[in-house]
Amino acid sequence: MSALVSSWGFRGTIVAKENPTELVEILVDVLEDRLRKRLFQMESKPLGLATGRTMQPIYTSLVSRLKDWPKPKMDSLLEGWCSFNLDEYVGLSNESTDSFAAFMAQFLGTPLSLTPDKLRLPDGCAKDPQKEALLYAEQLKTLGGVGIQLLGLGVNGHVGFNEPPCGSDSSCRVVSLSAETRKQNAFAFRGDPHLVPRNAITLGMQEILDAEEIHLVVTGATKANTLYSLLNEPMSECLPASWIKQHNNICLWCDYSSLTKVVQQFSPLCL
Repeated sequence: MSALVSSWGFRGTIVAKENPTELVEILVDVLEDRLRKRLFQMESKPLGLATGRTMQPIYTSLVSRLKDWPKPKMDSLLEGWCSFNLDEYVGLSNESTDSFAAFMAQFLGTPLSLTPDKLRLPDGCAKDPQKEALLYAEQLKTLGGVGIQLLGLGVNGHVGFNEPPCGSDSSCRVVSLSAETRKQNAFAFRGDPHLVPRNAITLGMQEILDAEEIHLVVTGATKANTLYSLLNEPMSECLPASWIKQHNNICLWCDYSSLTKVVQQFSPLCL
């Protein structure tokens, strides 16, 4: 890895690989190292987790690695596990196969025998979603905020479900999902954007930026334009992901196909 302070405003570390699978394995190396260190910490801040196709291979690889740990270390890790997911659809219960809760149970919770109190998500079926958002934010704050935050990047520049326009001081709340985001997430709803819920509860940029370290993972050519804007344009509420450029401990993980528009500016700094 190499640190980069760029002329386009990104201050952090960039890791790029041609093969997305290789990129995932290097990222999981880092995550596994962070989890080992948690075993020796008296108090560890919660992990900040995300969902979606970008995250699926990360969790699959991480589970495989953790199952190779000696049982005492594995038991200790799971006993102290506490994570908060970024978001959940309003109106979907934990039992709904389309919910983010179901996604996390399938790819992390069930394989590692993590109970819902350790693998936390907003309650999408809460009678008062906005009250649930405030409660979720308060629970996270009480535990010290996020330690390590995983993020994916939406085609329209959202992180979590912080849709544009979105300021850097936004906090956990109920949001309306754009048509573009619903189209992007239709893969989980039989390919029909109309089946994607119109609202969600999401942690805000405030909670994300309060994390001790941020890992933004960007793969695929469909993200190339958004990544180009993130690296080349000033921070703006029109591109919520751009606010992470003010964070002092961030790593950008990307494959070559997501870098096609910045390849002329991108020097071989990385692994």
